[in-house]
Amino acid sequence: MFATGRIGIRVLVAAALTVLATVGFPGSATAADQRAALGGGSGIVLGGQSACTLTTIGFDRDDRMVGLTAGHCAELGMSVKAERMPQAGIIGTVAAVDHHDDYAVIEFDRGKVHPIRQVSSTLIGGIGAPPREGDVVCKNGRTSGFNCGVVWDTHRWWFQNQVCSRPGDSGGPVTIGDRLVGMNIGHIGVKVLDVTVFDIVCQHPGAPIHDPAVASQIGMVLDDINQSGVIGTGFKPL
Repeated sequence: MFATGRIGIRVLVAAALTVLATVGFPGSATAADQRAALGGGSGIVLGGQSACTLTTIGFDRDDRMVGLTAGHCAELGMSVKAERMPQAGIIGTVAAVDHHDDYAVIEFDRGKVHPIRQVSSTLIGGIGAPPREGDVVCKNGRTSGFNCGVVWDTHRWWFQNQVCSRPGDSGGPVTIGDRLVGMNIGHIGVKVLDVTVFDIVCQHPGAPIHDPAVASQIGMVLDDINQSGVIGTGFKPL
């Protein structure tokens, strides 16, 4: 037998409330639990079919939460979902696309996205100066993950570098330290005996042959967005 008086009932009720507070009611997850954590290097799905990588996330001059990815991944108005949290549903929409310069701007739903600065080994603390030949840059992509390589040559809008880049890595951040310097947009596509060289490079980073990855200069991308006045103008990373 156990106490059933007022004191006993109070003790039992308090204990029950403590258990419920710890375990939670079924389906009672908070709104924060349902938000998708996204940052530079996160996998995203555009239009329900194209899997690419988020370059970075932050806010524009009008305090909208926005992010960037490669333009060839997107079309204007496409829905965006988080690859690793599909249960969050549609978390954003492609708000601007430039297929010529290969970038896209995504406007995110604040109620569905929790922006983060670090994904895996990539921490984005700000925008960096364009890389120079011989610099070592690092890329983070949803397909091949985090890896680094030397910069072979640079141009006004883009640079070639020796990182592993596979389909789905498009849009991935390219960094030096914690500075974002580029947006990965693909690789040259060199073939030897009908074998695409990037397959060899990704499996054997020390291979003497290489298939350079190509990245856009992030400063040029942001300047172009600012000049166009579209959503994303005045972007600053988180």
